[in-house]
Amino acid sequence: MTARYLIFEDGTTFAGEGFGAPAVTFGEVVFNTSMTGYQEIITNQIYNNQIVVFSQPNIGSYGIQRNIYETIVPTIKGVIVRSLSNVGADNPQQQTLDRYLKQMNIPGITNIDTRAVIHKLRDAGKPLKGSIVPVPDDHAFDQLHATVLTNQQVAQVATPKPYPNPGVGMSVVVVDFGLKNGVLRELSRRKCNVTVLPYTATAEEILRLDPDGVVLSSGPGNPNSIKRSVLEMIQQIQTKVPLFAIGLGHELFAIANGATVKQNPVEHHGMNHPLKEIITDHVVYANQGGGYHIDPQTVDRSQLFITYVDMIDNSIQGLRHRHYPAFSVQFFPDGAPGPDETDGLFDEFLDIMKRKEARR
Repeated sequence: MTARYLIFEDGTTFAGEGFGAPAVTFGEVVFNTSMTGYQEIITNQIYNNQIVVFSQPNIGSYGIQRNIYETIVPTIKGVIVRSLSNVGADNPQQQTLDRYLKQMNIPGITNIDTRAVIHKLRDAGKPLKGSIVPVPDDHAFDQLHATVLTNQQVAQVATPKPYPNPGVGMSVVVVDFGLKNGVLRELSRRKCNVTVLPYTATAEEILRLDPDGVVLSSGPGNPNSIKRSVLEMIQQIQTKVPLFAIGLGHELFAIANGATVKQNPVEHHGMNHPLKEIITDHVVYANQGGGYHIDPQTVDRSQLFITYVDMIDNSIQGLRHRHYPAFSVQFFPDGAPGPDETDGLFDEFLDIMKRKEARR
């Protein structure tokens, strides 16, 4: 392995050894506390234009699996680990993480002090821009300072054209903001006939398909950067058919109903966040990944009520509309990776669609 460095705009440098692709990359640096599931994390489109630091000391201990990708072509900018395992190196039918990242042109660094990096990210209280480079010289820092990260991540990862995920049950339209395959897996397990549409789809285009329900997917980036037309689509759709929003979709659902969304001082990325369901006082654990939260002071209680809160920082993790069959969650009910304690939300969505269908 050759020397590689993670550098920050303020001049901080962390040294390690390179693996994966020998590319220079730039991105927002975040950390993830998950103990397992590194493949699902790396292939989750919420990490578009981000460099992910894993707090789990050893990564790569079970090799790349062919059936757990969250997207086929990941857009993560880099992977930082304390210790890299090469499980699968002697098995031609199984890829190592190193080999996989080389194929995807994603650089990585190992043998780096990830605890120090994570402390820096926590102490900063804001997202930090970083770069993975072979030499931390003045040129590398000049390039980092000159790099402007796009705020149009959804446009980079969402599907440009509709496509089907056929089934024999309820008809569901999924609006793609950076869709996780886990959502499609959960809908397929319930035999839903799914059509995935671009995030630019209008309410008219969605309703033309006569869906029993609509899912707003998770995705990367700042929800306040999404076009007004998307909010108008949500405002119309929620009055017509059952709506289930996840992650970025949850934030957009909140904005469409008058709430304000703000940036977290430290992003939430982990698979065992304790959440409390308000109506039952029951505690569940779920996979979270996001850099924004809903300001509770801006939630119009005549329109929305809060269904879940995070037990660590009391942030809003779920909403439900008082007048329409529409609800949302900040976390990932499909897990992937993580607990499946909240996958019953898909069953709840199915029940709402069936009741709506019975009343036609």
